[in-house]
Amino acid sequence: MLLLLTAFAVVPLILPVVMKRWRSDGFLLGAALSALAFVHAAAQAPAILGGGEIDESFAWIPELGIALSMRMDLLGWVMSLIVTGVGALVLLYCRWYFAGKEAKGLGLFGAVLLAFAGAMYGLVLTDDLIVLVMFWETTSVLSYLLIGYYHARSASRRAALQALLVTTLGGLVMFVGAVMLVVQSGTTSITAILANPPQDPWLGLALTLILVGALSKSAIFPFHFWLPGAMAAPTPVSAYLHAAAMVKAGIYLLARFAPAFADVMPWRPIVVILGIFTMLLGGAQALRETDLKRILAFGTVSQLGMLTAILGYGTRDAALAGTALLIGHALFKSALFLVVGVIDRQLSTRDVYELSGVGRQAPALAAVSIIAVACMAGLPPTIGFAGKEGALAAFLDEALGGSVWGWIALVGLAVGSALTVAYGIRFVWGAFWSKRDESGTAVPAITWPRPPFGFVLAPAILATLSLLAGLVAPLLDHPLALYADTAPPSSSGIPEPAYDAHLSLWHGFEAPLFITVGAIVVGALVFWWGRAATWDRRPHLLPFTGVDAYVGTQHAVDRLSVMVTALFQRGSLPIYVGTIFIVFVGAEIPALLASPSWRGAIDAWQHPVQLVLAPVMIIAGIVAVRARKRYTGVVLVSVTGLGMVVLFATMGAPDLALTQVLVETVTLVTFTLVLRRIPARMGDRHASVWPVTRAIIGAAVGLTLAFIVVVATDARSLRPVSDDFPALAYELGHGKNVVNVALVDLRGWDTMGELSVLVLAATGVASLVFVTNRTDLLSQVRAVPKARNRKTRLRPYVETTTGSIALQNPSNALAPRAWLVGGSTMDPRSRSIMLEVIVRLVFHTIIVVSVYLLFAGHNLPGGGFAGGLVAGMALVMRYIAGGRYELGAAAPTDAGRLLGTGMLLAVGAALIPMLFGQPALTSTFWSFDAGFLGHIEFGSSTIFDIGVYLVVIGLVLDVLRSLGAEVDRQLHENDDLSDDVVIA
Repeated sequence: MLLLLTAFAVVPLILPVVMKRWRSDGFLLGAALSALAFVHAAAQAPAILGGGEIDESFAWIPELGIALSMRMDLLGWVMSLIVTGVGALVLLYCRWYFAGKEAKGLGLFGAVLLAFAGAMYGLVLTDDLIVLVMFWETTSVLSYLLIGYYHARSASRRAALQALLVTTLGGLVMFVGAVMLVVQSGTTSITAILANPPQDPWLGLALTLILVGALSKSAIFPFHFWLPGAMAAPTPVSAYLHAAAMVKAGIYLLARFAPAFADVMPWRPIVVILGIFTMLLGGAQALRETDLKRILAFGTVSQLGMLTAILGYGTRDAALAGTALLIGHALFKSALFLVVGVIDRQLSTRDVYELSGVGRQAPALAAVSIIAVACMAGLPPTIGFAGKEGALAAFLDEALGGSVWGWIALVGLAVGSALTVAYGIRFVWGAFWSKRDESGTAVPAITWPRPPFGFVLAPAILATLSLLAGLVAPLLDHPLALYADTAPPSSSGIPEPAYDAHLSLWHGFEAPLFITVGAIVVGALVFWWGRAATWDRRPHLLPFTGVDAYVGTQHAVDRLSVMVTALFQRGSLPIYVGTIFIVFVGAEIPALLASPSWRGAIDAWQHPVQLVLAPVMIIAGIVAVRARKRYTGVVLVSVTGLGMVVLFATMGAPDLALTQVLVETVTLVTFTLVLRRIPARMGDRHASVWPVTRAIIGAAVGLTLAFIVVVATDARSLRPVSDDFPALAYELGHGKNVVNVALVDLRGWDTMGELSVLVLAATGVASLVFVTNRTDLLSQVRAVPKARNRKTRLRPYVETTTGSIALQNPSNALAPRAWLVGGSTMDPRSRSIMLEVIVRLVFHTIIVVSVYLLFAGHNLPGGGFAGGLVAGMALVMRYIAGGRYELGAAAPTDAGRLLGTGMLLAVGAALIPMLFGQPALTSTFWSFDAGFLGHIEFGSSTIFDIGVYLVVIGLVLDVLRSLGAEVDRQLHENDDLSDDVVIA
């Protein structure tokens, strides 16, 4: 199972490449994998049907007791067969559904659909509650991508976002309930939790939160509205996600937990009331729809409400009937959706009033639909009939035993069954019957193009299985009872039924049979009456719908956000910084004052150099505050940073000193680039306001920090963990530089988080500056200055939107030779030949030094961060000496690629050890003799460090491109340079 789960994670990565060549035939690869998983599950039948279980486990986060544990019992086996079997048929169906369509985006669609199948496979088989929540949210994200496949359509985007917000919100609430349940039980194992339910006063709250997630995922009121909107997705998505897979996740969770927790308040009242109400609401609305797909959508909502009430009820007979209905629903509803897909693909319409005479031209497709609708309506001899008979019997026993919830469920199921018959007939009539217009004239039959055999194969198989399952219902009774027997015979306080119900097509002339016959008759009359009363052309019964409530809530949130933004986000950096400082002081002072005792260790100095540096740094800070020019203030602030460099160097921290000097240099360059767009002097118009208030806030922050430092120096009561770092660095990381080994080995997760922050920072800076699409490197071209000498030929390069250089005509050489490629494009007033010569001579040496620092950092001062900053400084030199065109020549690539490649290397170095059964970020060390090259030692953590190196270079390059080259371009555009600019 774990191997198949890994395949579901890997194959989607290569599927887009396959489909780029095979187009829609690539779906066959996905179908083959899903079919393989189905065959594997079917092969476990002897062990499962014999009452056994199959367990596989891999310790993932042992410190938290979280494992990738897979457990296949009867319920998990049934769900895995549904997920993989229907998934294989839907992927096979996609081969014809997407045939001949544009291949753009098709590979991604196939990959996401297959990945979704893998996520559902893991969800129904995992035995770890926390991992289940992770799979749960994964299905929400993947369903968002599938529903929004037609991303150019606003309706698809809205529907995808709506489904994501509703299901993700429910999933987050469920996660809180899952954590509470894990804490109460002391384990994350679902099997252990159900075997020994916790006795905790907060158990009811935890279960209620879990129910919120289950009900939102399965589109139960008040979360029902997202499912009809999700019909904007391609029909195969609807057939899989909204019939057999995604919406079944919530039903599966109810079925898994109900036997153990149904008697815990308020479980049963919630599932019965909301389930029955959803069944009636969806059934009534399905009669009002004219779109075949929306009829099925609201029918799905209705059926999910029925499954919620039955499987969530938590008694033995209800569980048995509910499992049969669960199988039947997956078969008949996915078949019906696929039928609608065939009709829509062949006729380009799903309107019931435009479809006329299709049944005579497509009798096989009509027969498939009638069988599926019969199963949905609970007609014999389908599995739907056997399951609904069992559910009616179970609720009848509960009702006669005195259960109020049994009466509500019984009456609701009977009325809902009548509505199911009505909208089932409406679907068959709307799709295949000949129609008449309002005047009674027959509507001409629509021409039916004969579809390929393979296109109809999948729905035919599914509908046939729903019929065969009904014919062999008695044979399914014993296997499904293996799950049903885990539930109590009856609800708490209700006498046990006289006999155990069983699945059969004939129980004799009993009350459930009469209820079924009555539902069929009433349903047919409702359809006839509703058709005559034209329900589908009348206004809604209620003044608002679930979608209206969602849209109103969304608009209210938007208006509130605008109000909050207008109040607090006033565009003033001093207000933002001041708010942060005030909160900092307000939070820290009470914490310090609350300490029962203070202990401070204060020395006059630890090194004589501090006596010299401290006054210099203090004076620089004071003068920076009083400076009238912004650049002067920035330089003086850098003095304090460089003072820290000396302190680090003299206190035995050469790595920190090296990094600090590089960071200060890059920061100074960044400030300088920004200051070009800001007035140089702090005049009356640009003077600081409220100087006294700023002084008070600044003094408060400084004193608070000083207070924290004094208290923190002697506040430690236990031995620091860093005492073991030198030994661990040599033992685990095989390195002598403790700082670097700690960054890439001992505290690698911290570094991973910092890399993420750097990537986000680079993206944020660039997005604030660039106003054009930075991903299209060749479609947009910047203005290239003409040579100052009119006789000089046009430069043979153009600058793309990212600042990189693209050669126009490599055969055209520059007339005057320059030390740097972009030097001749600079304004003569800003050009320095001496600087160009120096940069030309030292650039490659600096790059070599950066690489040396990268690989030497494991044992000597350096590492990926320091090496990346040195390489970044080399790019800074090229930019300063040659301008934005020189920067493009020095780094002819997109900064985003460097950031992405670096992050990919870092994440890969973290995850690859897990494939070999080791914890994430586990390092491997190789040592070998390489002949004349000498003895070589290499650690896998170096790959992680290379990722850090590339991310830092990417960050510097992005800053230079956005705050440097882009600002240069904007300045040139603002100037009147029409005589000096041509569009390349």
